[in-house]
Amino acid sequence: MSTPDDPPRRVADHIVDQLATVAGVRHVFGVHGANVEDLFDAVFRSSAPVEAVVAKHEFSAAAMADAYHRTGNRLAAVMATSGGGALNLVPALGEAYASEVPVIALVGQPPTALEGRGAFQDQSGLGGAMDAQALFSPISRFCERVEDPETVGDVVARAVRAALSEPRGPAVLLLPKDVQQAKTSSPYAEPGLTPGRAAAGAVGDALAALTAEPVLIIAGGGVARADARAELAEFAAATGAWVAVEPDARDVFDNLDPRFVGSVGASGHPSVRRALDQAATCVFVGTRFPQMARGGLEDGLGGKTIVCFGRGAPYVDDGAPVLLVDGELRADLRLAADRIGGPPRPCPPHPGVEFLPHERTEGARIACREVIEEVAAVIPDDANVISDAGNTGCAVMHFLPAPSRGRCLLAMGMGGMGFSFGAAIGAALANGRRTFLLAGDGSFLMHGLEVHTAVEYDLPITFVIFNNNAHAACLSREELFYGGDSAYSRFRPSDPGAGAAMFPALRSATVATLEELHDFLAETGESRSPRLVSVEVRPEELPPYLPLLQPAHLAANR
Repeated sequence: MSTPDDPPRRVADHIVDQLATVAGVRHVFGVHGANVEDLFDAVFRSSAPVEAVVAKHEFSAAAMADAYHRTGNRLAAVMATSGGGALNLVPALGEAYASEVPVIALVGQPPTALEGRGAFQDQSGLGGAMDAQALFSPISRFCERVEDPETVGDVVARAVRAALSEPRGPAVLLLPKDVQQAKTSSPYAEPGLTPGRAAAGAVGDALAALTAEPVLIIAGGGVARADARAELAEFAAATGAWVAVEPDARDVFDNLDPRFVGSVGASGHPSVRRALDQAATCVFVGTRFPQMARGGLEDGLGGKTIVCFGRGAPYVDDGAPVLLVDGELRADLRLAADRIGGPPRPCPPHPGVEFLPHERTEGARIACREVIEEVAAVIPDDANVISDAGNTGCAVMHFLPAPSRGRCLLAMGMGGMGFSFGAAIGAALANGRRTFLLAGDGSFLMHGLEVHTAVEYDLPITFVIFNNNAHAACLSREELFYGGDSAYSRFRPSDPGAGAAMFPALRSATVATLEELHDFLAETGESRSPRLVSVEVRPEELPPYLPLLQPAHLAANR
């Protein structure tokens, strides 16, 4: 660590070493470019334990940083050059902002002497140029241009503090090339994070309200962000509650626990609604109950006692009274369980997790549920499981239990199609565990070339591509809601499983039966290298998603 007596070094060196030694950053993801090359050089020359990972696209690089934090609970950084490179960060940083994931973004800029004077990829906001600060500020907790080399230590510390303070999210540093190259002796600065505390008074009020049984807990992503899984389990045992989880929080509670009643939302399990109808009290933990979680449950909260452990009240009817406990989540749950005390209380009986209507494999009609069950059978209990949204994400969320000691990620903020490819790489680098990515061919066609990054770094990732030669979620909506006359969402056939021709080191295959899938997974199961299998499925199969299943049922019964 530098001191005021050390010789001056480049700002780029100082930023990298401060992030590594003070903030604990171990991996920096990004794509090389002229206005960020000094930062890549600084990572290469740093004596700190930090490594650069070169992605194929800046969106995926930021997705890597996002998932790296979610699976490793460690701050990550992403680097991009100005212009298109910087713009490519926007959707992934938007996901990190919406899902409250701390990411440090180092964005190169043209030299200050050329700003407002027609510089290549000028984003200074001067002379009619676009304004990078105006672009990134709405999707970050902190955004600042570093213009004075002597302030870099303080700016980096404030960025880290903003990223890790509640609410968490991205912090963006805009770094002109000449400033990166300038010499400075600016000392390191500590972020100065303030530890959270329990809201003792609010916890007491909540416990007084938890007398009406049965109790249903709905847990969200805030549990994962606070690393409060153990505390949630203790609280559930102390209250004798059932537990349901949100789509992007399926790993915050053991899916095989007798208390577990399923996932909420439009792709959730009907057993959650049954539990909600029986419950007298509903406790939200680490969630504000957004639209994708409350689908199908909106009208089930009337007349119930509602308690919320989290920073903001849930999105329920304006007239519904909510008792809010808004301290530090881990501390609040631990205090609540301790105050209840006594042995674990059994939950009321329930029928177990129930599923929405779905197809089964019949002959050549291979069904998504059976494909997922084949994959689930080989997933270790400490694995990472990553999926995109869309039809595949719905099926994975509905039919694949989260690994009991692993992580299960689904970007429900602004991540979009293809997010999972970068996320899988970040997850595998974060904890070194076998990582399973399940995505559709539409997502593969967007960002599937990140498979090359997995091959380059020889990462233990199994890519499972559901190939139906369509954007099947859009196709289903076209057919159900717009008459099915258009063909915008169907593709000419492709073969993602032929990846070995492009990446000779990649073991890949295309399969059309469950037996072929079983054989591929068995053959490659012990490998620590990347593997890819493309499973041929049909675009006509409806996913377990209420907005599609209900109109389909009505159409079938006309």
